[in-house]
Amino acid sequence: MDENNKESLFQEGQSYIKKLGPGLITGAADDDPSGIATYSQTGAQYGTSLLWLAAWTFPLMTIIQEMCARIALVTGKGLAANIKNAYSRKVLYVCTLLLFMANTLNIGADLGAIAKAIELIIPNASFVFSVIFVGIFGLMLEVFIPYQKYVKYLKWLVITLFSYILTGLIIHMNWSTLFKDAMIPHMTFSKTQILLITGILGTTISPYLFFWQTSQEIEEKIKEGRTTVHSRRGTNKNEIKKMRTDVWFGMFVSNLVMFFIIAVCANTLFVHGITNINTASDAALALSPLAGPWATLLFAIGIIGTGLLAIPILAGSASYAISESFGWKEGLYRKLNEARAFYGIIIISIIIGIIINFIGIDPIKALLYAAIVNGLIAPIILLFIVQISSSKKVMGHYKNSKIISTLGWIVTLLMGITAIGAIYSMF
Repeated sequence: MDENNKESLFQEGQSYIKKLGPGLITGAADDDPSGIATYSQTGAQYGTSLLWLAAWTFPLMTIIQEMCARIALVTGKGLAANIKNAYSRKVLYVCTLLLFMANTLNIGADLGAIAKAIELIIPNASFVFSVIFVGIFGLMLEVFIPYQKYVKYLKWLVITLFSYILTGLIIHMNWSTLFKDAMIPHMTFSKTQILLITGILGTTISPYLFFWQTSQEIEEKIKEGRTTVHSRRGTNKNEIKKMRTDVWFGMFVSNLVMFFIIAVCANTLFVHGITNINTASDAALALSPLAGPWATLLFAIGIIGTGLLAIPILAGSASYAISESFGWKEGLYRKLNEARAFYGIIIISIIIGIIINFIGIDPIKALLYAAIVNGLIAPIILLFIVQISSSKKVMGHYKNSKIISTLGWIVTLLMGITAIGAIYSMF
């Protein structure tokens, strides 16, 4: 291939990445520290036997995220605003309260994970100082820097996740076993496994991603100058096609990383008897075949990068939902003095997230707890997403097809059954 062709392919690739928006960032945020910890524990504890969750959740999570994006494109409003229009205020307030609680716990867990990752790089670093510093840094980033300026850099943070893919390609793995375990579901129905599966579903098909997806589709329209609901309402086939490409690519990247995290941990930790991840150093061992003595540094960079990507999204999605519920001005395109209540929710959620780290919860276990809480809440919100996106009155020509609606209800039912099983397993 000559230099001109190489340069042309590179430019086309750059152009394609630039076109990707909310779907890619949502997919990258799905592999936050909570997700990395949950997938790592899955591979370490059960080997490749739960690898099928990576393959089977891909189409399911993509369908749900596509529903959320389509709701925003058609109605010109976020998910909370649509729930507000279709259901009673009590239903809306319950949804937003659950989202705020889950997101705040997730923020706290991610802040703790970043602080532990910093300790891997700087052994003498103060955990307390790191949590406070990272929390305030994330807060300043979201409140004082226009979203449009830093969102383009957030896209590139997904590169830090590819270290697991590279590790998987250089170590010896039985690919026939991997593909078999990825395609054929297998469960033991033990209490521990049910909780872990709930966590995997919760960190993959996460409530905060539902609200974030719709809100960012709205932000994209506002960037085009469509600042009123009336001007944003309605879509066309080209917009839908572009959105679907974005969402499917973002979710594919997310689940590809999930697949490799589980597979790599199964083939590096599980096979050597390391079946329980108690520290960040334990999790970092999975990258040793790729990075050797630099494995802890590579793992730490990945945790810090994905955490800084996820925290603004966690805080922002809760704030969008609450602001839409009460009719407050919202949007990361607005300045602080234009949307004080919106940014106030962001500030409160991050401050509570900081405080969570000082009440005695182990930072690594907190990541799994956050994933499980998301798994318990998700089926409640999925009920409304599937109903709204299936409504002819709301969605018109762009409502769900019968197949998509059926798949949406299957996702909701499966997550509901898993949540009930998880609650039963706790007692």
